[in-house]
Amino acid sequence: MALIVLVGGCAVGPDYHRPDLGLEADYGYSQARAATQPSGVTTQPARLAQWWTTLNDPLLDDLIEQAVRDGLDGRLAEARVREARARRAAAGAGQFPAFDARGGYSRIRNSQNAAPFNAFDLPGFPWEFDLYQAGFDASWELDVFGGVRRTVEAAGADLSAAVEDHRAVLLSLMAEVARNYVELRGAQRQLDIARQNLLVQRQTLDLTRNQVRNGIGTQLDVSRARALVSTTEAQIPALERVQWQTIHRLAVLVGKQPEALADLLVKPAPIPVPPAQVSIGLPVDLLRRRPDIRRAESRLAAATARIGAATADLYPRFSLTGSFVMQSEEPRAIFDWRSRGFNVGPSISWPILDFGRLRAVVDVRGAQQEQALVQYEQTVLRALEEVHDALVAYATEQSRHRSLNDAAEANQQSVEMARQLYRQGLTDFMTILDAQRSLYQSQWELAQSDQMLTTSLVGLYKALGGGWDVEPVRTQTPTGQAAATR
Repeated sequence: MALIVLVGGCAVGPDYHRPDLGLEADYGYSQARAATQPSGVTTQPARLAQWWTTLNDPLLDDLIEQAVRDGLDGRLAEARVREARARRAAAGAGQFPAFDARGGYSRIRNSQNAAPFNAFDLPGFPWEFDLYQAGFDASWELDVFGGVRRTVEAAGADLSAAVEDHRAVLLSLMAEVARNYVELRGAQRQLDIARQNLLVQRQTLDLTRNQVRNGIGTQLDVSRARALVSTTEAQIPALERVQWQTIHRLAVLVGKQPEALADLLVKPAPIPVPPAQVSIGLPVDLLRRRPDIRRAESRLAAATARIGAATADLYPRFSLTGSFVMQSEEPRAIFDWRSRGFNVGPSISWPILDFGRLRAVVDVRGAQQEQALVQYEQTVLRALEEVHDALVAYATEQSRHRSLNDAAEANQQSVEMARQLYRQGLTDFMTILDAQRSLYQSQWELAQSDQMLTTSLVGLYKALGGGWDVEPVRTQTPTGQAAATR
């Protein structure tokens, strides 16, 4: 019983407790929403496990699933988790006795001119003989002051940090796939607008040439129409470049060769449309949901545990050591009971004079914990900032999108009326040219707004910390029990 109490002992150093940061009750979004008109954002609990499915694009769903399964960034993070798990297992082994088996053979010759053997002058004294031996050594350091337990606790927190790092990689990977996919569809939409406008502008160029032939228009009108056609033609190669670069990027994100998805993605498709309502939850939800916050907290817990491990080095170390060996000059007698030899007993070691080295290590660990605390607070503040910025970006883009949609409809009507008036000779060519430019510009900006609206929603989902739990990582809790870290 006394041995159990001695081994259990007490764990020196501070115990970890989550810091109370006094987070705001909500995101204060009501003011921003009132200023930008209703946007479909609510503070209901967010359901973000598979946020990309709210965009209702099966191809995007498939790409994200491939990225999570085969993406190289995720595989690299998984390897780091396995490394951290192995480190924790190695640290946990220090709680148990260590046994080393040994065996050997030696041919021994004693010097007849060196003490103590030069005192022997007996006939038949074994000056030279064979020695066979087999046995084992055992040692067990009793964790009286909890240094090993604190080391295991720190390693467990490091493992948790590695798991959260893997989740953060998944979150970023999924958001990056979604963002690039939306950019691809946006580029294809702009390509379609450019080509449609190019067709209309070429028709206008033909119209001006006919007007000149009929003596109504001027050569200046033809030159202006041709310049507009050439300007639009020049934008198409740039958009095609963006399209192909985005396709290549998506292929690499899902772990494939750059051209692997070309046939699948080159066919245009609509820009994914955001859902009518987005639930964002409350700021306190970020503490349990965002992997970067959870990772920073795990690192703080690890730094706290290492203070205890360093403090335990200031106290005595108690160990039980022993060895058992079988020795014989003849192989056949090595396992004879009379060939046995052993020693066993406790030992203690205690640093008396180290000129402050161990206490300095404790101070180092304390400073590292303070740094980890500051980094944790910084991570939380940055997370709140990202959510606030994403909310504002999403709301303001919705307002901008409504205005651009109205402008595009009005400009479409202006072009149709200007063409009719120009055919009848009731207006000059500059009117139709300006109308077409305005229409092209408004359609272009509306397509950009469609893209930005969806990418801002992707940014909001990322800021809220959604998506990492699509495939929970198995790990170990600090107490050693298996758990699904979700």
